Amino acid sequence: MSKQTKIATFNPNDIGNADNNIFGLPFTPEEASLVIIPVPWEVTVSYNGGTAQGPEAVYEASYQVDLFDPNVNDAWKLGLAMQPINKKVKSTSRKLRKKATRYIDLYAEGKTPEKNPEMREIKQEINRACADLNKWVKKQALQLIQQGKIAALLGGDHSTPLGLMQALSETHDSFGILQIDAHADLRDAYEGFEFSHASIMFNALKINQVSGLVQVGIRDYCEDEKILIDTNEKITTFFDADIKHLQYEGKSWQKICANIVEALPEKVYLSIDIDGLDPKLCPNTGTPVPGGFDFEQVVYLVKQIIAAKKQIIGFDINEVAPGKDEWDANVGARLLYKISNLCLVSNGIKPFS
Repeated sequence: MSKQTKIATFNPNDIGNADNNIFGLPFTPEEASLVIIPVPWEVTVSYNGGTAQGPEAVYEASYQVDLFDPNVNDAWKLGLAMQPINKKVKSTSRKLRKKATRYIDLYAEGKTPEKNPEMREIKQEINRACADLNKWVKKQALQLIQQGKIAALLGGDHSTPLGLMQALSETHDSFGILQIDAHADLRDAYEGFEFSHASIMFNALKINQVSGLVQVGIRDYCEDEKILIDTNEKITTFFDADIKHLQYEGKSWQKICANIVEALPEKVYLSIDIDGLDPKLCPNTGTPVPGGFDFEQVVYLVKQIIAAKKQIIGFDINEVAPGKDEWDANVGARLLYKISNLCLVSNGIKPFS
């Protein structure tokens, strides 16, 4: 069936069709303007697991999302699809997660890889596997970008988008990162794992094309991370407590968003850890922290980026961990749909006709 026929025969008001792609949309990754790379990976998570199930859970929950988006005309026609979930990536994550748990347990007992051969072997194996994952994500992303598509990523833990950032560094001379997160993620090889989920922004800053990092909603961080924030000119951090206190004193979210947007360059990569939201919206995420944003606060901030004529060159959403119900996945799916649509608009993508 041709794309034009799919558009002509598709009813966006109908129930989601499980025979179609994510959100019940009729487009294949080959046809889509924005393609989501699912990465079911959670090897280095240091607290609760479950994020490797995130991409599949969000995909399943997506069929319950209404396709009408009041922010974007004919949103469903913009062309959105997700690649199939890679079973090998998921299997490798499951195998190595068990080894990482063993390693972390030994670490908590005071043992170190420098003196413990078992820990040293696990650490080396996991660092190699994470490096391989980064290469795989980068390859997937570059293929999409070279086809003229926007590449997005759905994790998995927050270590997963490094390869996408690296791919974008080969196609853009300079860009900034907007990180919405509860955690600073600026640790140097946390627990000995070079590509830890807690080290994603530390590693991202090693990319020469990353001109700056703007962090929003940070409320859980260590002293070393605070020192780095205070001494690295590339980092601008809007702490959750400071945002809340400004609001208590009468400053509007609109004005706070204006300050955030002003700190961003013209090209923006958006990295969203779901725990940047209030934990009531993501109770099963790996490391929930009190505080955070309501859903519409994040959507409003992204809309302000677009209103300022800045380009969102790619994005990721990570750390969605499904619980016994579909709540976390429902929130993740709705956030994914909104951000995907706004990203497409920021790139001047028109609805398919």
